[in-house]
Amino acid sequence: MIRTFLFSTALVIAAPAMAQQGMAPDQGVIPAAPQSATPAMPAAPQAATPAAPANAATTVASIVDSEFPAYDANSDGQLDQSEFSRWMVALKDQEMKATGSTLPAEQVTAWASGAFTTADKDKSVTISKPELVSYLSGGAG
Repeated sequence: MIRTFLFSTALVIAAPAMAQQGMAPDQGVIPAAPQSATPAMPAAPQAATPAAPANAATTVASIVDSEFPAYDANSDGQLDQSEFSRWMVALKDQEMKATGSTLPAEQVTAWASGAFTTADKDKSVTISKPELVSYLSGGAG
């Protein structure tokens, strides 16, 4: 659920950039062709160039890079369980506000504890930036 929320947030952040990529600078208002007395062949439709989808792992990595120092209280480049839990609880609170759902505090705490265990791939009892990016992007990082 938190991954879905984070991915949705990343897409919302990336949407303006994706929209701009789809329109080349020379595309804009196409002037109308002058009218002639002879019937004209219909113009060939222009193929729309689809915007390249944003790489979710890169977007998540960017968010992690910008937010990591705020949660790494001891500035050691790793998140211990309390630092990680503080971040995940904040994300869960944002998700619950956005969806209008609620959970008792003990369930949120239990969820954050389970998330820590899942995210700690190397079982070092700390979460590195790459582990966090991988966890939040659903293993795609």
